[in-house]
Amino acid sequence: QVQLVESGGGLVQAGGSLRLSCAASGGTFAGYGTGWFRQAPGKDREFVAHISWTGVNTYYEDSVKGRFTISRDNVKNTVYLQMNSLKPEDTAVYFCAALVRGRIYATYDIRAYDYWGQGTQVTVSS
Repeated sequence: QVQLVESGGGLVQAGGSLRLSCAASGGTFAGYGTGWFRQAPGKDREFVAHISWTGVNTYYEDSVKGRFTISRDNVKNTVYLQMNSLKPEDTAVYFCAALVRGRIYATYDIRAYDYWGQGTQVTVSS
């Protein structure tokens, strides 16, 4: 069973950058698309970005388009989220997960995902 571990979060000023990593432990990403989600205090977990297994297809939530870039290295079993021009509203715990029910739910739908990591905190100060 795939276990995902996020890292790379931290405290950054508005306009700064962070790169998050999502590494597979105890298994591989083989064949799985991967998504990043985030959850701010008191809010539902929301879709941020997705990348297909091959890396050819990517999808972004509108508010992060042009600022965030999702990528993957299947040799290293790692998916990345490069976050630039960060804003205070990007503050949240960021989670990665594997797309396991993509034939039933839309790519941006949280129900399509499983094997969630524990999350990494991103805090953007103004």
